[in-house]
Amino acid sequence: MPPHPLGAGAAVVAFDVGGTDTKSALFAGDGTMLGLTRTPTPLAGAETPSAVLALAAEITARYAREFPAVAPRAAGIIVPGLVDDENGIGVFAANLGWRDAPFRELGVDRLGLPVAFGHDVRGAGEAEFRLGAARGTQDAAVLVIGTGLAGAFFVDGRPHIAGGYAGEIGHSIVADGPDCSCGGRGHLEAIASAGAIARRYAERSGTPAEGARAVLQRAQAGDPLAQAVWDEAVHALALGIAQVITIIAPEVVVLGGGLAQAGPALFEPLEAALDGMLTFHRRPRIVAAQIGENAGLIGAALRARDLVQTEHTA
Repeated sequence: MPPHPLGAGAAVVAFDVGGTDTKSALFAGDGTMLGLTRTPTPLAGAETPSAVLALAAEITARYAREFPAVAPRAAGIIVPGLVDDENGIGVFAANLGWRDAPFRELGVDRLGLPVAFGHDVRGAGEAEFRLGAARGTQDAAVLVIGTGLAGAFFVDGRPHIAGGYAGEIGHSIVADGPDCSCGGRGHLEAIASAGAIARRYAERSGTPAEGARAVLQRAQAGDPLAQAVWDEAVHALALGIAQVITIIAPEVVVLGGGLAQAGPALFEPLEAALDGMLTFHRRPRIVAAQIGENAGLIGAALRARDLVQTEHTA
């Protein structure tokens, strides 16, 4: 990747709001990321959106003092949960306590800047689609596999958002399996997310595991329970990806998040499983994400720049 993958454009400020931390950065006109900061997300129930935007305003003011030559022309804000990108609404986020929060409106008021608002996984997906592992394609799926599992889909060069409901591949049904945190059963996220792998191993073995990586290490050391949990996760992930392939026929499927760092231990059996599931379908490349842990921030910055460009040409 180039040193400044964002490239040249308007200076913008970006925020990636998570359930634990909020990442922020100022992006200069040449794409340089400045003042990268990780701050605890202020959780205040229904008032969390106001608290988050007060924090964003405080950080933006600090950037103005620290980098006076870089004046942002817009802000990009991404959050988890169900998001209405078009209307700038955080529809629902169970872990963060908001419902129908007017993020864009509040952000414009607090920051004094135009605000591009969207979903965290779609933000990371945008970065991979435009600058990373899916660059140059028209049809792509970017899956982020961490504590949960969600995706960003691109069809004919455009993000498929569907009012904010698209991308919830983690809640597709792949087995008559375990209960999901959403209240459903047999969902992909409950079997193949990094969190599910660790949890399912602990339930079967009676021994806690420090994440999916630890389960994989135990499988590689000959633990049959760990191997079974890992194999089931890979098979479920292959089923989920096969469904995506039959519906949108992506040229590439990009895997990001902590689980993708497993490398060949994930990608080789996943490819083999897909070989047994696909027949006439367009076979996509299955690749690891390239942008890295700040993909969400970069995606938020891209959206902020798009907003500046739209307002400039309006």
